[in-house]
Amino acid sequence: MNMLIYLIPIALLMGGMGLLAFLWSLKSDQYDDLQGAAWRILAEDETDQRKP
Repeated sequence: MNMLIYLIPIALLMGGMGLLAFLWSLKSDQYDDLQGAAWRILAEDETDQRKP
């Protein structure tokens, strides 16, 4: 039972840090273009093609 004195504040602190990290990622526009990154992986670059 005494361990709850330590575990509850640690869990709240870690949850708060996760929330702050999520809010920072929203503020820095990390989720603006979700489809663009997926299409960039599939697109072929002309500079990457090897010439025989």
